[in-house]
Amino acid sequence: MLLSFSMANNGLEHDDVLHIDGSALTLEDVERVAHRRISRCELDEKARAAMESSRGRVTELVESGATVYGVNTGFGHFGQVRVDSKQIDQLQLNLVRSHAAGVGSPLPLESVRAIMLLRANVLASGYSGARAVVADQLIALLNKDVCPVVPRQGSAGASGDLAPLAHIALVLIGEGEAWVNGIRVDGAEALRAAGLVPLVLEAKEGLALLNGTQMMTAIGVLACREFEDLCVVADMVGALSVEALGGRTDAFEPAVAKLRPHPGQVEVALHMVELLADSELADRYGEERVQDAYSLRCIPQVHGAARDVCRMARQIIEVEINSVTDNPIVLEDGRIISGGNFHGQPVAYAVDMLAIASADLASMCERRVNRLVNPNLSGLPGFLAEDGGLQSGLLITQTAAAALVSETRSLAVPSSSDSIPTSADQEDHVSMGAWGAWKAWQAVANCRRVIAIEVLCACEALEFHSPILAAPNLRGFRDRVREMVEPLTGDRVLAPDIARIEAALLEGDLLGRGRG
Repeated sequence: MLLSFSMANNGLEHDDVLHIDGSALTLEDVERVAHRRISRCELDEKARAAMESSRGRVTELVESGATVYGVNTGFGHFGQVRVDSKQIDQLQLNLVRSHAAGVGSPLPLESVRAIMLLRANVLASGYSGARAVVADQLIALLNKDVCPVVPRQGSAGASGDLAPLAHIALVLIGEGEAWVNGIRVDGAEALRAAGLVPLVLEAKEGLALLNGTQMMTAIGVLACREFEDLCVVADMVGALSVEALGGRTDAFEPAVAKLRPHPGQVEVALHMVELLADSELADRYGEERVQDAYSLRCIPQVHGAARDVCRMARQIIEVEINSVTDNPIVLEDGRIISGGNFHGQPVAYAVDMLAIASADLASMCERRVNRLVNPNLSGLPGFLAEDGGLQSGLLITQTAAAALVSETRSLAVPSSSDSIPTSADQEDHVSMGAWGAWKAWQAVANCRRVIAIEVLCACEALEFHSPILAAPNLRGFRDRVREMVEPLTGDRVLAPDIARIEAALLEGDLLGRGRG
C-alpha cells in the first residue's frame, strides 16, 4: 500500500547511537533525538579532529594580532570596535549573557532538544573555530536529558536565532535555567545533577553557539515530519469519506492524473485507487450521480499539492540541517570570512509553505466533515445521530473543525514577507523565520485535529452502512480507530474521542507504524 512518499533512511535501524559529524543528519534523526528515541549521541572522531584543526586557525589569528570580527571585536553595530586580547574570553561571556533576552512561554522540550542537536551538528562540521569540548557539552546535555529553558519569542531570524540559542548557551556555562526530571532549576544546579562542570568560553566560542538558524530549522523539522504523515492519513480518511458518501472512483483514474503529472497528484490518485479497490460502498449511486463535490472529486489535486509542498519544504530543511550557518566562518585555507549563512530566509520560505499547505488540507477535510454530518448532503441521519432531536450526535464536530480552519488560515499568513531592521540597521533585512516556524508547527497541529474529526465522522458514518464493510485496504485503518473510539450509542462527551485519535495520528499509530 502507498503509505508514504519518498522518505529518507534514518540510519538508526540497527544502531541507536547517533554519530554527529556535521554532514549526515536526516529529519528522522532529528525527530528521534527530539522525542528521546535513541540512547545517546556522540561526536564523530573525524568531526572532533576537524573542530580542533579549525580551533587552531582561530588561535593562530588571535596570536598574530589580526582583527577578526567576533573574535576580537564587538558584534553587529560594534563590529568596528577592537577588544583588547586580555578581554577576549570576557567578550564571549558578555555576548551570551546580553543576548539571552528571550520572552514568553518556554519552548516545548522536544523542540529544544532538536535545536541542541542541530547546533552541535553545525559545530561538528569544523568551520566554527570552536573547541570540540563545546560540542561535547551540548551533546552531554542531550545524553543526560538536561533541557535548557528557552523562551519562545525574541528571534527575528536575522543573525539566525540569537536569543533562543543564547538561552541554551547559558546552561552550558552554568547559568540560565533548565529542566531536569521535569523540575525547573538554575543552570548550575542542572550541570551538577548531570555530573558536568560549567564550560569556560574562549575566543569565538560564544558567537559559535549563537549564530545560526537552529530554532527555526528544528521546529521546521518537527512540523515537516508530522505533516508528511498527515498527508498520508488524509488520503485514507478521505477514502473512508468517499465510501460513506457513495462517491465516484473514476475521478481517481490514474490515466487522468498523468495528464497533469504533478508528482503528488499522480501519487494520491494511485493511492486512492488502491485504498478503494473492491469497495462495495463507493460508486453505489451509479449514473444517478455524474460527479461529486470538489472535496471528494479533487482529492488527488488538493492532497497531492500538499504532498508536493511538503516535499519541497523537506528538501530545503534537509539542506539546512547539515549546513554551516555560523559567522564568521573559518575556512580550511585559514581565512575567516564574515558572510551571511546565518540568514534564515530559505527556512522561512519553507515553513511558510508548510503552514499554507496545512491550512488548505485542513479546509478540504472540514468540507468533507460537513458533507458527512449534513443530512441534506449525506443521505444519512442528520449529524449521524440515531435519535436526532433528542440526540445531537456529531453536530458540534463540524463547528469545531470550522473554528480550527479559521484559526489555521490566520497562521498561514506568510511571515517571510515581513522584515523589521534590527541592530542599528546593521541587520536591515531579517527573515522572521522563527515566528514562521512556530506558526507552521501550530498549523500542522490544527490540521491534525481537523483530520481527527474527519476520522471520527467517517467511521461513524460507515456504521450506518453495516453490515457492509469498508474496502479491504481500509479495514485495518478503520479497525485501529475502533480500538480507541467505540461507535456512538447515544450522546457522549466527544473531546476525549477526538484527543485519542489526534494522539494516535501524532504517534503514527493509525498508519500501523509508530514514530519510535
